[in-house]
Amino acid sequence: MKNRYIIWMLLMLCSSAIFAQNKTPNHGSLELKIIDAVTKKPIEFAIIIIQSTTYKKSQPSDKNGEVKFDSLASGKYDAMISFVGYRKLMLTDIPINADKITSRTIALESNTATQLHALMIRDKAQLIDKDDPTQNSYRTIQNNPTQNLNAIAGYSRGIDSRNGNSVNIRGSRSDNTAYYIDGVRVSNTNETNSEQYQKVAENSFKITAQEPLSTFSIDVDKASYANIRRYLNDNSLPPKDAVRIEEMINYFNYDIALEKSIHPFVLKTEMANSPWDVNKKLVHITLKAPEINLSEVPQNNLTFLIDVSGSMNSNDKLPLLIESMKLLIEKMRPEDKISIVVYAGAAGLVLSPTSGKDKEKIYSALDKLEAGGSTAGGQGIELAYKIAKENFIAKGNNRIILATDGDFNVGIYNINDLTKLIEQKRETGIYLSVLGFGTGNINDVTMETLADKGNGNYNYIDGILEGKKVLVSELGGTLYTVAKDVKIQIEFNPKYVKLYKLIGYENRMLATEDFNNDKKDAGELGAGHCVTAIYEIITNNTSATSSVDSLKYQQTSLTTLANGDEMMNLKVRYKKLNDTNSIKFEMPVKYNAQPFELASNEMKFAVSVALFGLKLRTSESVNKVTYNEIIKIGKAAKGNDDNGYRAEFIKLVETAQLLAKRGSE
Repeated sequence: MKNRYIIWMLLMLCSSAIFAQNKTPNHGSLELKIIDAVTKKPIEFAIIIIQSTTYKKSQPSDKNGEVKFDSLASGKYDAMISFVGYRKLMLTDIPINADKITSRTIALESNTATQLHALMIRDKAQLIDKDDPTQNSYRTIQNNPTQNLNAIAGYSRGIDSRNGNSVNIRGSRSDNTAYYIDGVRVSNTNETNSEQYQKVAENSFKITAQEPLSTFSIDVDKASYANIRRYLNDNSLPPKDAVRIEEMINYFNYDIALEKSIHPFVLKTEMANSPWDVNKKLVHITLKAPEINLSEVPQNNLTFLIDVSGSMNSNDKLPLLIESMKLLIEKMRPEDKISIVVYAGAAGLVLSPTSGKDKEKIYSALDKLEAGGSTAGGQGIELAYKIAKENFIAKGNNRIILATDGDFNVGIYNINDLTKLIEQKRETGIYLSVLGFGTGNINDVTMETLADKGNGNYNYIDGILEGKKVLVSELGGTLYTVAKDVKIQIEFNPKYVKLYKLIGYENRMLATEDFNNDKKDAGELGAGHCVTAIYEIITNNTSATSSVDSLKYQQTSLTTLANGDEMMNLKVRYKKLNDTNSIKFEMPVKYNAQPFELASNEMKFAVSVALFGLKLRTSESVNKVTYNEIIKIGKAAKGNDDNGYRAEFIKLVETAQLLAKRGSE
């Protein structure tokens, strides 16, 4: 009996061994050991992501710095290793052979430029070793800046001492300036900011007799306002160059009567006295396209180009991006096609073109996305255009939606190469829009430039409500272009206007001859978009003088028309969606200044937003204007505010007022 039992056990062991061998035929393993390049000590909880064309998995190193990946199909793999306070390392083409173990020891170098400093937690938390939560040894972080983030990097769970509840603590392993406790960002005391913004030099007054023409491209981007809101909600004033006043004004919708027109938009003007300078008048220009019935729009061929690099590894980036994208997917129809391309070190297609009716399949593809790796943005854009071209819909909406923090730091393309590529691709009828996410390393310059060159628009998503606004409430304007290369040119009449200045649009100004040049790119107008511009003018019946001498040899006599009641001639040039030749129309505007108190609520509210932007930029032209005056104008002009955006604006002005006061103390 005993011998039978032994034989039975041997048979079971043999069958188990055979089963184990047959379970993963032609598979091998990868063993990595992660150490400090200087001390040679193992690094625990380093994140290792390995991937091939068909496989991707991430896993942390253990207390010995070791990690093992089993059951890998034979082939070549890439591995990205990262840990807070160290430089990321990418290994490529690691060979995996059948029934063999490939071993590597990886030495990470300390990144002194992004070394973590003190973590400040206002309420102390007990941090328990995640591998053995039952043990009694734990650490406590007090309300002081003495605790180094590297010292707690190995802990992922904590106990909130206020209520005994468990909290999740994780590091933003690519953004070494912050940790997150239950999704709430906790910053370093020595937090650095590498956000990049284009330098903006405020427009100056022009002398009408010398430069009667003012020419600019429209701008329907709204990223600046949401980004400013993010700064203010984080209790800090935004950098001056992050403030683009035209994007602040155009963030809001304005109640303009949309009477029938042969053009895809209507044009309105209004004039009033300046509320901050008795010597000035304000001219308010509004160009608005009607809303579109989304059930009747052309088919969509949308390619999501999603940044899943290491810099996207924080709650306000990839997770927010995914949830925002899902809101857009909800609006897609069965005839629409959705593709998803990702890039991080290399680009890949994670969802081939899929009908808008297969929402669960698209959601599933989004849910599987993980951040890790460096950023090869150029490769991703090329692949996205390739997919979009292969699935091109004639007379449809063929668009790439790039979602990123703009951290293009690796790849074969610099910003000039990227813009040239996008300029070439837009001629094929494939447009590019950009959604920006995150804090700390936003490359605002790149994102705005790419959207501009791609005949698209640029929005910044600072929360799920903004995602809903951009991708649901204003979906028509985000996706559907009704007029392209829209330019505005104004000729001021020197009889009425001595000096003029356009508020904002600094990086949208055009040369005079660009207005009639159909090869010159300009802004695109989407369905439901509202574009507003405000000019400050100084009339000839004021005592205000110019700092520039009058010209000696120029003609000074006025024509019969110039002696009439026209203050300016407003011209708009645009192209229909599939045309290469532009259409021009013009509208003379009579001099009709009124007291500011009698101006429409739409004009007054736009002026309050412009004033706020000038105040944030510390413009000398409004140094005597107080925040209380801006708040007063905004409140009086709030009007119909179903979505609460105007009320929120007033709160932001109040926040800026408190922050400015604190900064002056």
